[in-house]
Amino acid sequence: MTPIHTAADSSTPAAYRQAVQDALDLARGALPNDTSTARQAVNVLEAGTGLSQPEVVADLQRNPPDFEDAISRMQDLLSALDHPADTSDPAQAKQRLHDVLAMPRYDPLHRPQSWLDRLRQWASDRINDLLNIFRREAGSSPLPDFFFYILGAIVVAAVAMIIFSSTRGRFAEGAIAGRPAGPRAPADYFAEADRLAAAGDRVGAVRALCAGVAATLAGESTWEGSPLTVREIFRHAPDPVSLYPLLIPFEAAIYGGREVDEATYDRAVRVAAPFRQPAELAA
Repeated sequence: MTPIHTAADSSTPAAYRQAVQDALDLARGALPNDTSTARQAVNVLEAGTGLSQPEVVADLQRNPPDFEDAISRMQDLLSALDHPADTSDPAQAKQRLHDVLAMPRYDPLHRPQSWLDRLRQWASDRINDLLNIFRREAGSSPLPDFFFYILGAIVVAAVAMIIFSSTRGRFAEGAIAGRPAGPRAPADYFAEADRLAAAGDRVGAVRALCAGVAATLAGESTWEGSPLTVREIFRHAPDPVSLYPLLIPFEAAIYGGREVDEATYDRAVRVAAPFRQPAELAA
């Protein structure tokens, strides 16, 4: 359970590589239970590399020694030493890295944290303050312990209420005027999804699609009154995995504050289509 400390070596690259090669040769020629050769390989390795290879040393110091893993690690190390990660054109490599990071799949890296992420980080910082009080570390907050218990309970309750209401599809329900109260037919949700998508509100449209599918699967009152999450409701579908192109964008938008692009919404519409048709026929 104690941490393994590593240290940078002060030897030359050639001496470092030679020490690894000599230790590898010893390990290759050793018998499975040859602890004497294992100790000799450890001495040779540490003489040339210092404490920079604790994993290999640990393999050789086992009883019996784990020569197979040690040999594999040293072979990989020699390969890395012989083929260092380098480029003859740093400017071109930097430009390629920039082009990769500019791809749409890495857009979340450039976005600021959502309010939920900031709340989570703030709660984590307060928990660390509480732990610092228990550890009596210098610079910890002088506030009494019970303050953090009360604060933590409030934060957990607030987050639970937000997540619970959002999974039932009512995250922004009060912001939309004119929405009828009480249970609604699945066809109403699908029609609402079409209107919201036409108006450019794809997040709201994905929420309405989820509501329509949920109402088709478990009844008209499901979206308004069920304690189940959307993911739990979708498990009642004949093939729950097929609904992931609808479920994943919904969770990303509601929980992560992400936008829904047009291609993602089109996939969600196609996934919801088999549930939409019987609902509209029944209406």
